[in-house]
Amino acid sequence: MKKLFIHIRSWVKLISLVLIASMLMVAGVTFIYKPTYSVTLNDEFIGYTKNKSELQGKINDYIDNGDGENIAFVQVDILPEYSLCLLKKDIQTNDDEIFSKVKESGKAYYRYYAIVDNEEEKLYVATFEEAEKAVQGLKNKNSKNKDTISIEVKYEAEPKEIVSSEEVISKLYEKVETKKVTTRSSSSYVKYASGYNNTNQKIALGINLIRPISGTVTSRFGGRWGSTHKGIDIGAPKGTPIKAAASGTVISASTGYNGGYGNYMVVSHGNGIETAYGHCSALYVKPGQKVSQGQVIGAVGNTGRSYGNHLHLEIRINGVAQNPQNYLY
Repeated sequence: MKKLFIHIRSWVKLISLVLIASMLMVAGVTFIYKPTYSVTLNDEFIGYTKNKSELQGKINDYIDNGDGENIAFVQVDILPEYSLCLLKKDIQTNDDEIFSKVKESGKAYYRYYAIVDNEEEKLYVATFEEAEKAVQGLKNKNSKNKDTISIEVKYEAEPKEIVSSEEVISKLYEKVETKKVTTRSSSSYVKYASGYNNTNQKIALGINLIRPISGTVTSRFGGRWGSTHKGIDIGAPKGTPIKAAASGTVISASTGYNGGYGNYMVVSHGNGIETAYGHCSALYVKPGQKVSQGQVIGAVGNTGRSYGNHLHLEIRINGVAQNPQNYLY
């Protein structure tokens, strides 16, 4: 029993000595070395980093977003590889140099927005908001090419010359040639007013009109964007009920584009007097239907050539458009 105790005590001493020696060795190594990662790119050693997660996160962000104006992403075919190692404390890591070498191996792709006219790229802007602003500006100016202008997002390795939305409007605007319109004295129904009274003279209607909707006049009668606006626009939320301005007979209730009027109604009030209602979201009447003053005949919308919810209202005498604000609003 005594011998067994002596053997156990000897082993305990030996194990203790081994543990102490190991601890001293670890302490010595820790004092001289630090754990780090060696980094290789395409099997070529490019440096050391103490935090591979942080460095790789920076590389991933560069790949996803680039680091320059209008760069959408960067194509990097070969990523760095990391190996854990012990490095003497007096040797410095070089994350910035590693990152620079990775950048050198990448290929940047630029994102920009092309303003396209008849499928031909004309000019380029930096953001989708700028592109929308340019296209809307051409429409607001009634540019001749307003219906053939579109936007395309592009990703290419070569940067393009970027311009502002104002430059796009200035360079791509095309003036619409206007034609002289003769007035029509016939009291027969015409789909669109064939002329307009630009003298601002108020002609007696012989009937009293009420406002079809309540709202703010957003566009007036007369010259607009190089052409003639033959009515007024009254802004109102989509679905706002439209009332007949006077009693009469519906002579047109048509859905579709209708020459820009969109969903469109015309009511005849007799003696060549008509009221027309454009850009409706819904029509509640049919041709030939009798309507009374104040009856709901449709709803405000944004159909046809329209840039927001509103009612386009026209008043015609024998096919000649009159200024509605001589009678209403």
